Amino acid sequence: MKLPFPRVAVIGLGYVGLPTAATLAARGVEVVGVDVNPRAVDAINQGHAHIVEPELDMMVQSAVRTGRLRAVTKPEPADAFIIAVPTPLNGDHTPDIGYIRAAADSIAPQLAKANLVILESTSPVGTTERLRDWLKARRPDLSFPTEKSAQADIAVAYCPERVLPGQMLRELVENDRIIGGISPRCSERARSLYRIFVQGDSLITNARTAEMVKLCENAFRDVNIAFANELSIVGDRLGVDANEVIRLANHHPRVNILQPGPGVGGHCIAVDPWFLVHTAPQEARLIRTAREVNDSKPAYVIGRIKALADRFKNPVIACLGLAFKANIDDLRNSPAMTIVEHLAREGIGEVLAVEPHVDALPRELAGVALVDVDEAIQRADIVVLLVDHDAFREIDRDRLLDKAVIDTRGLWRWRRRIDAGNGSRKTRRR
Repeated sequence: MKLPFPRVAVIGLGYVGLPTAATLAARGVEVVGVDVNPRAVDAINQGHAHIVEPELDMMVQSAVRTGRLRAVTKPEPADAFIIAVPTPLNGDHTPDIGYIRAAADSIAPQLAKANLVILESTSPVGTTERLRDWLKARRPDLSFPTEKSAQADIAVAYCPERVLPGQMLRELVENDRIIGGISPRCSERARSLYRIFVQGDSLITNARTAEMVKLCENAFRDVNIAFANELSIVGDRLGVDANEVIRLANHHPRVNILQPGPGVGGHCIAVDPWFLVHTAPQEARLIRTAREVNDSKPAYVIGRIKALADRFKNPVIACLGLAFKANIDDLRNSPAMTIVEHLAREGIGEVLAVEPHVDALPRELAGVALVDVDEAIQRADIVVLLVDHDAFREIDRDRLLDKAVIDTRGLWRWRRRIDAGNGSRKTRRR
């Protein structure tokens, strides 16, 4: 099969870029991966993934061995360029698109007629147009698209990633893709690239709409999580188990409330809604409030832990889980990390951390001991469940009976229910 883009450069080899590069290489594309981190480049060229994702290491090894994937620190000529660099928040919750600007500056000298440039990084609405303008300023010898232009030397489009850590390689292939070109022709060219490996539908729109689709997907989830988190706080105030309230309320045929937690983390839900707030600050009132609710939840959990710690002379606090979600090793923007770091910094007892998916603690947790779950529970006065890893579901609840327990995920809650078969009351442990 003749490939529409035989050589693709992927700019940024992180949690999205490297799986994308490896997936393209597995489909016969020659991929040049570009990253400013020389350690990541060296690891990839030795056939190793520098991030943890199921089956990714094996796929990278195969792609490097067959010569389909090669990593470099500076861009080289290609038929298509996929930009998958970080878009973090500044301290005032404004978006930092400096990495996209740097990527534009780095690929501009390599552009040639008929090239395709795709931005995958989550971005504020209008960023793809800015990317085009940056490239245009650097390469006045080439023509770039407008919304109505039928022809241009360079095609530019936005196609956001929509993958879940732990399932990236599958979801890259199976999930539908939103493809928003600067012009209809740009969209069609971008779709021809994704058809190389995407089995899901490729849904065509314009760049601004595609940018907002990505942001609204995560804002929707953030708002729903904020509702659950606020319910948990209200339940504590009223002496009601919010998890039991949610379980029962969800028996309504048109109600589906999420489970509360210690906050919201990760590289998407905790970040992306602020992009909408930044671009429409007067209009995005609910989105802003949801972010504030979720951002404040770690402080609420810390307050509960401190109240329990005051009951002990020298409390030992076991914090179970550091990742931002269950069964992964990703600590980015994790509310659990925020909580544990604060406890350690304030000297609120001896802090033990249990995170079965990492081998060492980050520098931010200096003074915290990384231990296994058995040692943590044996030594602890206070046990705080922060992440609902599968490993924690197997803990014998009887070991917690003489501990002060804060279960932020509702994993261990006791509840009473009416048995549907004979009407007898039973106490069940979750």
